[in-house]
Amino acid sequence: MIEIVYKIGMVPVIAVLGIVLGLLYNGIDRKLAARMQSRVGPPIIQPFIDIKKLLMKESIVPRHAIKWLFNLMPVLALSASLLTLLYIPFCGIGPAFEGYGDLVLVLYLLVLPPLAITLGAFASGSHYATIGAQREMVTMISYELPLAIAIVSVAWLLSMANPSLPVFSLSVISNNPIWNFTTPLSFLGLLIIFIALLLVIPGELGKTPFDVAEAETEIAEGVFAEYSGRNLALFYLANAVRTIAIASLIIAIFLPWNLSTFFNFSYLSLLFDALFFLIKLFVIIFISSVFIRVIVPRLRITQVVSTYWFYTTLIALLGMLLIWIGCCLKG
Repeated sequence: MIEIVYKIGMVPVIAVLGIVLGLLYNGIDRKLAARMQSRVGPPIIQPFIDIKKLLMKESIVPRHAIKWLFNLMPVLALSASLLTLLYIPFCGIGPAFEGYGDLVLVLYLLVLPPLAITLGAFASGSHYATIGAQREMVTMISYELPLAIAIVSVAWLLSMANPSLPVFSLSVISNNPIWNFTTPLSFLGLLIIFIALLLVIPGELGKTPFDVAEAETEIAEGVFAEYSGRNLALFYLANAVRTIAIASLIIAIFLPWNLSTFFNFSYLSLLFDALFFLIKLFVIIFISSVFIRVIVPRLRITQVVSTYWFYTTLIALLGMLLIWIGCCLKG
């Protein structure tokens, strides 16, 4: 009974933290990108200001839109993003919900927000949104393959090390750092897998150079061309929460260590673990979002497909091969 009450109580806490941290890191992201481009940039709290303004405005529904679908998709995107966060270790504590196959569930949940964006764009009846939706679908299909290869490789490595472990449980993965089970060759393979996942993040989040579904200078915001007011705010919040969820997933798999594991902070352990988690979160977001966005211009949709289907997939397959060889030599 106590465990059930604890889980129910954690839901609003994690939801609020996910939204606040997502908007905060979005503001830091924009400020750092501006500084790296010799611009002043907006204030860090600008995302909070944008959300407040959008929530106060009316959501306009196009005349030819499928209204119920058009209005439902922003709610679905935000709900799926928040639900994803509940299954991932967060701020130095275990996930609010967990199970033996929650890693597989998280992969399915991550598909829902871009799918909701696609359906909402199709439902709007806009030509610009339709083009953006087609690009969103192509991008999603492209990065899912290297993402699946990376996750299967991690689970495979853990199962080879200890067949009795439920290898698709994020709690098990975060409590048993996979780097501890590697040989020199499989360590290299795991590092390559890590790099492949970092390349997947900007595509998953629709960040430059993979923001072809929006491309405001080409297709007038594409998938969001007809969205405004509260509906647009929900999509904005969903993207912010999904940023935290995906970065937290990478941390749970590849960087699960807490400071309390190495140092005795007594009753302050949770605080220091949370601060350490936020630092890791910043590093992941900076490398996979800010840095890549600043140094690489927007790609064409054909380049996005080749980047993920060819180069990133080959990188992921190379990592899987090295992990397999390393495990075989060890065995």
